[in-house]
Amino acid sequence: MSTEARDITYREAINQALREEMQRDESVFLMGEDIGHFEGAFKVTRGLLEEFGEQRVVDTPITEAGFTGLGIGAAMAGLRPVIEIMTVNFALVAMDQIVSNASKVHYMFGGQVPVPMVIRMPGGAGHQLSAQHSHSLDAVFAQVPGLKVVVPATPEDAKGLLKTAIRDDDPVIVLESEGLYGKRGPVGGEDHLIPFGHAVVRRPGRDCTIIAHSRMVWVALAAAEQLAAQGVEAEVIDPRTFRPLDLDTLAGSVRRTSRAVVVDEGWPECGIAAGVAAHLYEACFDWLDAPIGRVNSADVPMPYAKNLEQAAIPQPDDVVAAVMATLAREVPR
Repeated sequence: MSTEARDITYREAINQALREEMQRDESVFLMGEDIGHFEGAFKVTRGLLEEFGEQRVVDTPITEAGFTGLGIGAAMAGLRPVIEIMTVNFALVAMDQIVSNASKVHYMFGGQVPVPMVIRMPGGAGHQLSAQHSHSLDAVFAQVPGLKVVVPATPEDAKGLLKTAIRDDDPVIVLESEGLYGKRGPVGGEDHLIPFGHAVVRRPGRDCTIIAHSRMVWVALAAAEQLAAQGVEAEVIDPRTFRPLDLDTLAGSVRRTSRAVVVDEGWPECGIAAGVAAHLYEACFDWLDAPIGRVNSADVPMPYAKNLEQAAIPQPDDVVAAVMATLAREVPR
């Protein structure tokens, strides 16, 4: 098998993962709105209908609850469906299938019936798609036991985590950022798989730990560059998955730096940042020299106007200010 890394986009990395897994395993098939002839709202499924045909790349009506339920049944029958929901916001009409059925069947059948399905969903803000198409609902899915939740930030992770998700015997939610589809980076070959529950240090540092996922990793890295110019070395850690969560790596970093800031594109109340901060307080309280900072999107429906949209979602300056607050230092003007 090829292990050579090539520089491709996040979108192409997902396409590669789907193609390779469909070639490897005939039980893998795709289903969703406009994924076949239109090749996906974000062109992630380009060329797959032509290669695998309509039996394995299935265009569906606008019926999220219907085709998600169909995927659960197919998985229970031994297939490995990969469901694409056009945006994460549309998953709300399929929540009964996801929360009440996909996540629970394995338990309610006494472990006798696995549900090996993947649900891919683009989300996040930055394209002026307004209040019904722009949010990060990661916390909604991360709260549900029985689901595994994957949040890739790089093309390498987009491919490696998706391939692992397709081979997993549990339902896996893959949350892709719409703002990352054009992001380029090196990606390995057919044997490129990334295990769940392994966080990665995106930038080493000694003064404060910044925990960020998906597109916020790049916001955090930009903030770390600004902080370095002011003599502050921030460590940036990407959890990669929230179920399972690699708390050992996160807590190990916080115990070394004694400070932490969690960056999350979702809303602040009961969100990812709140949950991660609670874990860190429990694991690292005696090591902390300052309260854990949180940076979230504004607690409002996403505005349409570009300037308001940018004001509503976390920016590098917001992360810099949060880190400086943990150091009891003012941000230079």
